[in-house]
Amino acid sequence: MTQKSFFRNFFLYKCLFALTFQNHFSWPVEDELFTSASNNFPEDGSNQKIKSLPLLYTNSHQSKANSDWVVTQNTTESLSLSEITNDNVKKLVTLLPNFRQGSRLQNLTLTNVSVDWNALMEVFQTVWHSSIEYFNINNVTQLSDIDRYNFDYSGTSMKALTIKKILITDLYFIQDYLYRIFADMNIADMTITDSEMIHMLCPSSKSPFRYLNFLKNDLTDFLFQKCDNLLQLETLILQKNKFESLPKVSFMTSRMKSLKYLDMSNNLLRHDGADVQCQWAESLAELDLSSNQLADAVFECLPVNIKKLSLRNNQISNVPRGVAELKSLEELNLASNRLADLPGCSGFPSLQFLNIEMNLILIPSADFFQSCPRVRELQAGHNPFKCSCELQAFIRLERRSGGRLFGWPAAYMCEYPEGLRGTELKDFHLSRLACNTTLLLVTALLLTLVLVAAVAFLCIYLDVPWYVRMTWQWTQTKRRAWHNAPGDPGTVLQFHAFISYSERDALWVKNELIPNLEKGEGCVQLCQHERNFIPGKSIVENIINCIEKSYKSIFVLSPNFVQSEWCHYELYFAHHKLFSENSNSLILILLEPIPPYLIPARYHKLKALMAKRTYLEWPKERSKHALFWANLRAAISINLPTADENWCGETD
Repeated sequence: MTQKSFFRNFFLYKCLFALTFQNHFSWPVEDELFTSASNNFPEDGSNQKIKSLPLLYTNSHQSKANSDWVVTQNTTESLSLSEITNDNVKKLVTLLPNFRQGSRLQNLTLTNVSVDWNALMEVFQTVWHSSIEYFNINNVTQLSDIDRYNFDYSGTSMKALTIKKILITDLYFIQDYLYRIFADMNIADMTITDSEMIHMLCPSSKSPFRYLNFLKNDLTDFLFQKCDNLLQLETLILQKNKFESLPKVSFMTSRMKSLKYLDMSNNLLRHDGADVQCQWAESLAELDLSSNQLADAVFECLPVNIKKLSLRNNQISNVPRGVAELKSLEELNLASNRLADLPGCSGFPSLQFLNIEMNLILIPSADFFQSCPRVRELQAGHNPFKCSCELQAFIRLERRSGGRLFGWPAAYMCEYPEGLRGTELKDFHLSRLACNTTLLLVTALLLTLVLVAAVAFLCIYLDVPWYVRMTWQWTQTKRRAWHNAPGDPGTVLQFHAFISYSERDALWVKNELIPNLEKGEGCVQLCQHERNFIPGKSIVENIINCIEKSYKSIFVLSPNFVQSEWCHYELYFAHHKLFSENSNSLILILLEPIPPYLIPARYHKLKALMAKRTYLEWPKERSKHALFWANLRAAISINLPTADENWCGETD
């Protein structure tokens, strides 16, 4: 750098300090600061070693007049000023032309600006023809009426303009006067946020805009309709505005031939799919439609070449199949919607990332990765999972996915049933038998068959049907007895004993048993089926009646007895009386020894009686017969309440 260039730059910085702080520092102090700054220059006059100008004023030492601004940052490349008013804006306009193109000052930030319209435009115009490339202006209040201003855009170094929170106090003005100034700016990037802006004009000619950010304004569907001059625009951010029609948004982009990224989140967008064709920019690769009011029909109005799509926080309950095929889509965000299952990939063959968190998915499909083989990451956590057999397949899917399930296991918990709420899916287990319906049915069927076979075997072995039939007969007989008249003699004991025997043993009964009990001293009244059964009644009913009217029941046991069906009936009913009346009414006479193997299985009661009760065995020696009959008479001995005194005489 020449000596002349060095003195020129040094003079510019000296002017800046003098204008800013002339009322607050004595000249000796100021000279000292400049001397300190000048000592940073090498002897050859180069200014490459200048790092920053000293910060001469801070908020902790405020002692300024009302007409002064505040310096919040001051370096060789950046300058930040605050509290710009009509009183000091002229000084700023006078200062900025000194930073001509070629100067090192590139960044200018103005905060808390309250000036008239013409003064604000003079600031913009002065910046436009300076070395400043990045101009930020925050909290702007425009105080006067807005008039036409002939802005000169030529010969600028400006690259980016950022305006945050601008307040227009003039409520009645020609909008073109305001919006035309910004629409025709020949810069690459422009940001106007939080300013209640309701419109923006299409540039008058081919615009160099590559980046436009209109965050948090009041823009509507009329923005940039039929605008052909935004051919270089690549990024458009319209978040937090008042757009309502998705098709109109698509038409807005259709003439933006270079548009790659569009942010329409946090608007009021809807699409009812009423045969309205959408026309998007073919170059659009990334689209953010989150936090709108879009439903399933949105899939009828999407850019065909989109690669990254966000539909988060909408009202989507289903991803229709066959509506649109987005062959280039790689990343899809469907979080915070109303989906009940994972979408398939029939319309998204290139899908690699899917976010479906915070939906209404109870049981996700287990074949997702089979239908979506190119998916590298699935985010499906924070859904109300129902922990049941059907969910086991999805849990096994995680084990086979190779870590493609994002957020596992912390984000995957049971919501239903209530007893499992809060349980991580990795800790939920059910047996294969409980979850395999076919296996469960086969097992239950086999167990049922085994149980039926066992019951059938026991029934056959224990002759259960016979006992059931006999119980029914006994119940019916008892019921008929209860309906008899109160004075019916059927309820009074009439016999000392009822004799049960096989017909093959009838000779012994008639020649030995009956004569010895009914004749002689101590006459015994016996009930025998041949003479005491009442004609017209069933055999079973006669047996029950005789047993009921007899104090004792004598059973003549022999191999012939266990082969008789009727003897079995008589033994069953007598045994039933034994337990029902808690009486000692059974007398067993063993006429002939009975080998155990001859006793059928159904005679288990007989086996039990012979094992537990004392029985009389008919002796073969004649000398012992008298003792046998004496013991038998003693076992039968009882006075009947209605004994017939003529009975013994009649039997003689």
